Amino acid sequence: MNSDPAETPLAFREVLRSIRRANVRGDVDLMEAPAPTRIAPYAVALDGEIGQGDETAASGRFIVLHDPAGQEAWGGTVRVVALVKAEVEPEVGTDELWGQVAWSWIDDALSEAPHDALGGTVTRITNEAFGDIAERGRTVAVEMRISWTPRDTNIAPHLEAWANLLGSCAGVPPLPDGVTILPGKAP
Repeated sequence: MNSDPAETPLAFREVLRSIRRANVRGDVDLMEAPAPTRIAPYAVALDGEIGQGDETAASGRFIVLHDPAGQEAWGGTVRVVALVKAEVEPEVGTDELWGQVAWSWIDDALSEAPHDALGGTVTRITNEAFGDIAERGRTVAVEMRISWTPRDTNIAPHLEAWANLLGSCAGVPPLPDGVTILPGKAP
């Protein structure tokens, strides 16, 4: 990406401003991350995580790509690519409908974020420990890879939706309005 702000397209500057305005749930920690450089001329990436007590319950990455010339596959000039990873209850590993349930969380989260061309995958990863590490038992993780095309450069509702999806995957309900997490306190 060109580092000269004067040469950054107005649309991408709007994307960056809207990210700063996002009202992301207070229990999600965000930090800027290295953005991909080959997919689009302009990009920004954020890593995020949400905890339960001292443990990370879900983590992921939120990337906004901008190509002023547009890309036919995107159906626009801006594309959001998101990832969410979470450890879930072992029963999820055997529930055939769980992927559809998780996908419904995406639809719910994006209901206030105007978008097109939504696509992605929901993957369940089941691990069973044997031998000297058998006491670890069985663990199940979920990984969601999603992308969509925002209808405008206001990315704030898209970032908020992704943060809410992190919470859904982590099993952490949204905080009521006016309630915030104090540093060092578990929800």
